[in-house]
Amino acid sequence: MPLVADEARRRAVGFTRRRFVQGAVSGAALAGLHLWRWPSIAMGGEGGTPILTGNDFKLTIEEIPVNFTGAPGKATAVNGSVPGPLLRWREGQTVTIAVTNRMTETTSIHWHGVRTASGMDGVPGLSFAGIAPGETFVYRIALTQRGTYWYHSHSRFQEQTGLYGPLIIDPKGIDPIGYDREHVVLLSDWTDQDPEVIFSNLKGQSDYYNYHQQTARTFISEAQKKGLGPTVSDRLMWGRMNMAPTDILDVSGATYTYLANGHPPGANWTGLFRPGERVRLRFINGSSMSIFDVRIPNLPMTVVQTDGNDVEPVTVDEFRISVAETYDVIVHPAAAAYTIFAQAEDRTGYARGTLAQREGMTAPVPPMDPRPLRTMVDMGMAMNHSGMNAMEQSNAMPGMEMPPGPQAHEVPAQAAAPPPPMIPAPAQLHRGPQIDNIAPDPGQRLSSPGVGLNDNGRRVLTYADLRARYRGVDPRPPDREIELHLTGNMERFIWGFDGRKFSAAEPIRLKLGERVRIILINDTMMDHPIHLHGLWSELENGHGEFRPYKHTISVKGGERLSYLVSADAPGHWAYHCHLLYHMEAGMFRTVIVS
Repeated sequence: MPLVADEARRRAVGFTRRRFVQGAVSGAALAGLHLWRWPSIAMGGEGGTPILTGNDFKLTIEEIPVNFTGAPGKATAVNGSVPGPLLRWREGQTVTIAVTNRMTETTSIHWHGVRTASGMDGVPGLSFAGIAPGETFVYRIALTQRGTYWYHSHSRFQEQTGLYGPLIIDPKGIDPIGYDREHVVLLSDWTDQDPEVIFSNLKGQSDYYNYHQQTARTFISEAQKKGLGPTVSDRLMWGRMNMAPTDILDVSGATYTYLANGHPPGANWTGLFRPGERVRLRFINGSSMSIFDVRIPNLPMTVVQTDGNDVEPVTVDEFRISVAETYDVIVHPAAAAYTIFAQAEDRTGYARGTLAQREGMTAPVPPMDPRPLRTMVDMGMAMNHSGMNAMEQSNAMPGMEMPPGPQAHEVPAQAAAPPPPMIPAPAQLHRGPQIDNIAPDPGQRLSSPGVGLNDNGRRVLTYADLRARYRGVDPRPPDREIELHLTGNMERFIWGFDGRKFSAAEPIRLKLGERVRIILINDTMMDHPIHLHGLWSELENGHGEFRPYKHTISVKGGERLSYLVSADAPGHWAYHCHLLYHMEAGMFRTVIVS
């Protein structure tokens, strides 16, 4: 059995008896922990759930009644809570997790970003059979990493209905990131609507949840700013493509309530601090379809880790966190209270919390930014010779080169000259039922923070800013390249790789031990967070041998990027877009390492 603090046990028992999440005090709040005392302190806050620590865990998956919005609903819970309990593991140890299914349908848990044997990865039909009703499956994982991760179901839409939770793997020695206190900030999206209905609505009308289409009024406003001729030309171009520049997220605040640690905005989750403390915030995007832009007004954030891997500190005012990504930041709060503000990319809602010196304090909630519009750059057009538009080129890092080459492991950062790139053969794609657009000039957009964030007056993190704190472990150049196009038909809500849905695609086969470069070309205008199970993705972003290691890489519309992969783990691995409804609509492949 896992070790559970007395206070955590008391809170958990109270929550389980209620089996109820009140909208005003909903969910499982994850509060601050003094680093040196974390095994004996509960995750605080109203309706809090326990931290589970140790080496042996028992988790139960079942359906519970909830109320996040003022309307009763049902959620898929872990140990009686949504989100599930925080699991705290330690690098170098081996953990077992016995997961019991008390539902009437098969379930699963995938340990996102955690290196496991293929059979422990938790993808039904691929790496194991799933956990049938009434059965218990025991995961066994030898921990070879540290950092901030999360877990979630990989069974149909259970992730959308609440089956997700935070996961921290502490270092076996001294943490190189020093801090006095920490908080997990788990962002998610909740809907009272049946996910099957959402999926059906999107298949029938892909812009079903987009209530902010362009109108005659917006045409007049746009013409006043840009001129009549450019405005007419722009509208005609979008019309010919049968697309809309207002398509930012497929599912919006029209049905979603955005949560911070299980709390809707009005509930105001609160994380405490004492003046003078160095506070670590572990941000996790555990949503199904929502990309968030995170900032804390009047409090700079120093990014120190992404996807569980340390990076050279970079101080920003704001960062975009795509679905399934994690970012750890350090803050030095001095005032009495600060608002943690995470607005959805399409500006149809936000999640919110507070950093405060005591419970009950609040700080002003900023207004949401204007709703963004996509441009031809998001369609892979209007790129210059370097693959960047003029704005992105002006913001690019001096001396940025692609692709970089590797060196040795865990030595101080130094500059290194990259090898010449290998040019892949172009993929042969054609428009048709599976593909409604082929980007004519996709390019490198790593220096852009993304749609809606350019020129907003704040310092916004970009992928180009991420520099690994240590050199990579594999110094070899790639043996070969694999080029994949991210494709789709927006009107039909069909998604895939290279114009093929999962049901029609062959596996991607890697030879055990080989080194490959994967090149992704996004032929759609939507952002796609691409997750490769079982293997690290080393993003080629101009930092040579100090490429950041990531488990999820968000590819902007019209973007071309690459990363290196060492095929060091045999088995069958999932490879997919982490937008849940995109994955279910076909953007999924199997990678076989043998």
